[in-house]
Amino acid sequence: MQGSHTILLIEDDTAVATSLKEALEAEGYAVTWTKLGREGLRIASEAQPHLIILDVRLPDGSGFDFCRQLRQQKLRQPILMLTAQQEEMDKVLGLEMGADDYVTKPFGVRELLSRLRALLRRAYGELAATTNANQLFVADLVIDLDRSLVLRGEAQLELTPTEFRLFVYLARHAGQALTRAQILQGAWGYDTAVEDARTVNVHIRRLREKVELTPSQPTLILTVPGVGYRLSN
Repeated sequence: MQGSHTILLIEDDTAVATSLKEALEAEGYAVTWTKLGREGLRIASEAQPHLIILDVRLPDGSGFDFCRQLRQQKLRQPILMLTAQQEEMDKVLGLEMGADDYVTKPFGVRELLSRLRALLRRAYGELAATTNANQLFVADLVIDLDRSLVLRGEAQLELTPTEFRLFVYLARHAGQALTRAQILQGAWGYDTAVEDARTVNVHIRRLREKVELTPSQPTLILTVPGVGYRLSN
């Protein structure tokens, strides 16, 4: 399956990029590498890679800004950010800007490949495998599983693949109070560190901004104190 996936790597450290590119190509991925964020924006728009690996610190600007610009260009493919060691704000800000996941430098190639496979599986895998229904309904929203779309009337909501997967998971467990650990395992598809519970908070906030009529007063995705979140049914 890897051979059919293309990856854009935006990383200015030649040693890191060369090593990562070789590891990815050894796994069968087709990799395009650039050192500059602006060049990455152009390549992403023209080539439409399946996944983007984006470093936080680039010579021509902030990876956070480039991440935001990618999303503003309506590019929905998964974005995996490479962040600095122990800089928690890097991780949170990256998610706020539209990234789907992050790996902290220095990282092991095995960990990065695991995260990358999970992102590709969530974005391009079969979301409807565990249900016979092709649509899920949440209040006035329709989740189209075949086309990976969320519709409010005729309008399509601009969800990233991770936001879509998260919403599907919540919809399939509507009415249940879910812990952050359950959401991480169910929607992200792998076990993560305790600190990654913040990942859930950020994505829930982003998802609320897109699916709630009044995000500051959510009526669909509710916070359950001491537990996590619940999708109203």
